[in-house]
Amino acid sequence: MSRIRLLAAVAVTLIFGLATFASPTRAQVRIDITNGQMRPLPIAIPDFAGTSGQENQVGRDIARVVSADLERSGLFKPIDPRAFIQTVASLQIQPRFPDWKAINAEALVQGKTEIGPDGRIRVEFRLWDVMSEAYMTGWTLSSSPADWRRLSHKVADAIYKRVTGEDGYFDTQIVYVAESGPKNDRKKRLAIMDQDGENHRFLTEGGELVLTPRFSPSAREITYLSYFRGVPRVYIFNLDTGRREALGNFPGMTFAPRFSPDGNKVIFSMAEDGNTEIYEMNLMTRSKARLTNNPAIDTAPSYAPDGSQIVFESDRGGGQQLYVMSAGGGGANRISFGDGRYATPVWSPRGDLIAFTKQKGGRFFIGVMRPDGLGERLLAEGFLVEGPTWAPNGRVLAFWRDSPSDERGRGQSVRLYTIDLTGVNERVLLTPVDGSDPAWSPLIP
Repeated sequence: MSRIRLLAAVAVTLIFGLATFASPTRAQVRIDITNGQMRPLPIAIPDFAGTSGQENQVGRDIARVVSADLERSGLFKPIDPRAFIQTVASLQIQPRFPDWKAINAEALVQGKTEIGPDGRIRVEFRLWDVMSEAYMTGWTLSSSPADWRRLSHKVADAIYKRVTGEDGYFDTQIVYVAESGPKNDRKKRLAIMDQDGENHRFLTEGGELVLTPRFSPSAREITYLSYFRGVPRVYIFNLDTGRREALGNFPGMTFAPRFSPDGNKVIFSMAEDGNTEIYEMNLMTRSKARLTNNPAIDTAPSYAPDGSQIVFESDRGGGQQLYVMSAGGGGANRISFGDGRYATPVWSPRGDLIAFTKQKGGRFFIGVMRPDGLGERLLAEGFLVEGPTWAPNGRVLAFWRDSPSDERGRGQSVRLYTIDLTGVNERVLLTPVDGSDPAWSPLIP
């Protein structure tokens, strides 16, 4: 992406604004966005101290996960621990702020770990504004030993929210389509992992083609499309039990399923007699309602976070564009008017933006626009980029990119990426196999 586009992509206060540490002295430690460029906040995160070797090891692991989470956001710059002057051995010891100022730290995290007789991990942390020498916030959290990474993500979420004013997104998961094998005989399985790529596991065996997984609002169920014996069906997969259930037997092809914000309905497209329309199914009664009635192809529906409207793609105007209609169906208003074709719209959890895929001039783009169609901005581009999905705070997107091979067929790969709304902080999300069609979970209960 060109520098000109990056600079034009975002206003200073649109994304994160100025996040300041409040303090009695009114000294400001802040994250600035200047012309689309962020100045990451220098933050010191020493190992969380314990009173035994095991507690110290857990404390080191937790500090590293917290540091990695914050660094990936692009808003924080963790300082190399080798530069630390003071050794933080106890929360009872007041930080020597001149020591932290000397290494240019503007924020400091102090933490300690305890392992109880039952094996549960207890973590206490404090966040300090080094510049004003003021206490910012602190929490005490506990978890089972198996959930120590979740505990770490919760610490990072708390720090992120205090500094930026935005909710964090680290205690989340991503489900995606794991791809392996030759391009002409691709094996596609559902897989799930933490947002940082850890705790990866496959959910399906790969005997059936799977597409478009999407989380329920509870983050405990996934709806997706699977070709069972060559017939496409929409399924719901329960992450707690591992059971899956077909949504229903329909006479046509069903695809692009997505849960309603309250989790009580699933919206999807169905092709029947050469016509593709959008339908909604009540999961309690299994009653089905048709929401569109047009000879064009209407597909890829996504609810607004309050459930009042639906955005979808359609070629009813002669080309592939985005439309918004009432959640009950009826008339639809076109919102995309730029050059190119628009697809795969998904409403932000905050309700302020709609993300989409755009194809123009032989290139693909990931972009966002307001629900009225104004303010279009393109964030990522490539030979093939598709499938945007929102982090629950509505400030970061994941998507997938298919990179072309050379003339000998070498080097082609399908990988997952994340990018924030500045369009600057693009990161690859490592997976053990190729990955496509990601979906970001809500915060895990």
